[in-house]
Amino acid sequence: MRHCLLIVLLSFFTTIALAQTGNISGIVTDHHGKPVAGAAITLKELKRTAATDDQGRYEITSVTYGKYTLMISSVITELKSIVIKVDEETTVVNVHVKGIADRELKQVMVEGKSKKREIETSGFAVNVVDTKAASLRNLQTNELLNRTVGVRVRQTGGFGSNSDYNLNGMSGRAIGIFIDGIEISTYGSSFNLNNIPPSMIERIEVYKGVLPAHLSGDYLGGGINVVLKKGAQRNNLTASASYGSFNTQQTDLSGMYRDTKTGLTLRGSGFYGYSDNDYEVWGKWVKNQNANGVESQTRGKRFNDGFKTYGGRLEAGFTDVKWADNFMLNYNGSYTYKEIQHGQYMSVPYMGRFSESKAHIIGLDYVKKDFLLKGLKLTFNGVYSDRKEYLQDTVSYRYNWDGKPIIDIHGKPFKSREGAQQGPASMADINRQIGSLRAGLSYNIADGHKLVFNHGFYTVDRQDADQLKTILEQMYDITSDLTTNVSTFTYEMDALDNRLKTNVFVKYYQQNIERVEPRAQTVNGQTTRIEKITKSNRNSTGYGFAGSYAIKPNLVLITSAERALRMPGEGEVFGNQSSNLLPNPNIKPETSNNFNLGFRAGSYGLGEHKVSLSVSGFLRNTQDKIVIRSNDRPVTVMPTSESVNLPGTRSIGFEAELNYVYRNLNVMLNTSKFNTLIKDEVSPYHNKQIPNEPFFTVNGNAQYRMDNVLQKKSTLNLYYNFGFVNPFETTWMPTRDNYYRTPTQFIQDVGASYLFPSKKVVVSFDAKNIFNKEAYDNFASQRPGRAFYLKLNYTINNF
Repeated sequence: MRHCLLIVLLSFFTTIALAQTGNISGIVTDHHGKPVAGAAITLKELKRTAATDDQGRYEITSVTYGKYTLMISSVITELKSIVIKVDEETTVVNVHVKGIADRELKQVMVEGKSKKREIETSGFAVNVVDTKAASLRNLQTNELLNRTVGVRVRQTGGFGSNSDYNLNGMSGRAIGIFIDGIEISTYGSSFNLNNIPPSMIERIEVYKGVLPAHLSGDYLGGGINVVLKKGAQRNNLTASASYGSFNTQQTDLSGMYRDTKTGLTLRGSGFYGYSDNDYEVWGKWVKNQNANGVESQTRGKRFNDGFKTYGGRLEAGFTDVKWADNFMLNYNGSYTYKEIQHGQYMSVPYMGRFSESKAHIIGLDYVKKDFLLKGLKLTFNGVYSDRKEYLQDTVSYRYNWDGKPIIDIHGKPFKSREGAQQGPASMADINRQIGSLRAGLSYNIADGHKLVFNHGFYTVDRQDADQLKTILEQMYDITSDLTTNVSTFTYEMDALDNRLKTNVFVKYYQQNIERVEPRAQTVNGQTTRIEKITKSNRNSTGYGFAGSYAIKPNLVLITSAERALRMPGEGEVFGNQSSNLLPNPNIKPETSNNFNLGFRAGSYGLGEHKVSLSVSGFLRNTQDKIVIRSNDRPVTVMPTSESVNLPGTRSIGFEAELNYVYRNLNVMLNTSKFNTLIKDEVSPYHNKQIPNEPFFTVNGNAQYRMDNVLQKKSTLNLYYNFGFVNPFETTWMPTRDNYYRTPTQFIQDVGASYLFPSKKVVVSFDAKNIFNKEAYDNFASQRPGRAFYLKLNYTINNF
């Protein structure tokens, strides 16, 4: 598949190399000569818009040669239009605009509001993560999310390891993870946030609490929506390659083309990643077993944690034509090989246990405004996925952290009691056929009033088999089916000159589960096949609202509330062997009452200093909370776990983010703190903090830009980042010596990127965990220590 994908990509990029385009760039300043930030720069004829940064700079790339009307609008300046001509590689257009008095602000349409600002002031508790700068550096998408306020990405190791996402105390399937609005499980483990490079991503929307209608589903704690780059108007080709510690290699290639006459749009992207993940571990849970059975703490390198992934995405269709605003057929193909170093806890290292995953996905996206009648908009996303997963565990000997078998007192290697690293020997196949459909209709019934109906359908047909079973045993392979429907009806209102925005909705949830477990039954010496069939049909309703009120243009109050329900997911019901998760067909749905209240202030300027602040508090009352069972026994006896219901929990907390800009210096600091207490008066853990939850985190980063370093028109960016995680318990069993508690974590990273004068080449260097501190995550799994990475990016914007 790799060779075919490469040939298709190369031929695709060759056919689009003849277009004549140029770039438009410049600086927007006011009548005092000060830069104007957040202004909208629009090419009227092409309907393309860019926003100025804090220095007033903007750039619109890949513009076909010709004459255009350039419109500049902002909430603090008068609207200005000028006619420009694009007939060379770079056209510089610096614009001076006239400011307006405060009393005129109410009359100005907020056309200069960036997409990020528009989403973040819509009433939902949401942060928008821009990936433009991160795509030039050696940062994984999960690392970028981990620096976002209120988000904690929980991984079981290095590059490519299993991940869990915690949003202010909510985790697991309570959090919806989407790619362009489609649930990410449709794409499988070979195409997820572990391996999708930021260069393929336009932005990431992080909703904490209530989700908007187009992402509605059975989720409680919010969601993460990854919006892939569309670039319908941009013709470019971008490639990058990086290499770093632990033999980590990554490359990606992407290109876009649109014919302005016909609207024909082609996009392609591909990626490859590999890592040995052989970083050193040395924490208190890393022990070797001696011949006499005594354990001793040690240091060692992970020796069975290799990861390899590759994949690609091809899209073809039409954009901005009479019959469709967007009509795209797409194909995703991906493959992942992952060695598994240990079980739920890292107390026992494995040798030879690994999984392989591959997926083939076809999809259709369709969007049309004024569908059949004016004001009616239709959106449709449909995906069919064929996912295959293979898990092998056949090595019978037990190993220490030096990669050698454990030796008994007779000098012979110990064998596993069960037959392999994690239970009986297995060569298991898990095949899934998944359908995911999401359709929506929205109708503007009047100016500022909209009705929206959305329906999401998800179904998975799963077959489990094991090649090590006898032919007779294979007659008893398990089959599992799960179907979920969620319908949402929403009323949206914009009032008081767009200062008040409200969103009221009702949801209907429905889920069917069927699991067939054949087994042998012997009666009077005769064996027959019987089936244990587990069926479940559940339905419920939920409701909620989200709203925002702009007291001033740069001071917005935001609130949301919801009674939500989430059905158990496929992995929670049927298990997932590669994630060490056992099935639990009897798990119940989880319900929650969620409330968020906060504000966004800024940016406020004092001379060249700009400050913005956002603060939000939240309350979550949850019944039958679904969690992965935390250990209440010594960790050495629990390599696997299962999803279980807790009777009830309550989470109260807050998050805050501060941004400061001074000339070329940008500083960000955020924090999140909450408690998630179990509410079960008959339990000895009543009013205790749920283990394995990092409940207090702080992130900070700084960026400083220097122009004309070594060469004219070059740019050097320097970066610093830190992450603080307060100690947290990893089991229900706190001890006097805090043995099961993680240490305080304060991890620091530095980096630099250099943009050459041609604006086509960027070289970046990143040093992570520079002081080689212990870093822990999901169930006290140790993360990599000090590491170094070098990355090269190359972009062609003119062809």
